[in-house]
Amino acid sequence: MIAPLDEDRQLAETANCLCFNSRRAARAITRAFDRELRRHGIRATQFTLLALLELKGDLSIGALAEYLAVERTTLTRNLAVAEEQELVRVRAGDDARERIVTITPKGRTTLRKAFPTWRKVQAALIEEMGSQAVESMRKVARAVPA
Repeated sequence: MIAPLDEDRQLAETANCLCFNSRRAARAITRAFDRELRRHGIRATQFTLLALLELKGDLSIGALAEYLAVERTTLTRNLAVAEEQELVRVRAGDDARERIVTITPKGRTTLRKAFPTWRKVQAALIEEMGSQAVESMRKVARAVPA
């Protein structure tokens, strides 16, 4: 049996928990993007969605969820907001069960106007975190299955 004092010391290690600290970092990064993108009427999640659709073209909700590494239910809620803002359009696919997401002209214009702001925030965060930490984070993100 571990003595209570030793157990407390061991539990103190949880302050360095990768899961806890990565989630805190993700929230801080998201807030930084949201704060600046707000002037364009969007959030970081919407910017990412628009950029992906612009790069990949029309995508099914399933494919989009996979690219974004989010649950379909989360994506559906985010799409409802973006559709309400007329940034995207969701339509039926060839299969009646399939839904296809398309960036609208308004979404494309919003993306183009917000892009310089996104670049500014991206550069500032890379500067603050350091390029080595950023590359390590990207490596982990690519390696870990969604």
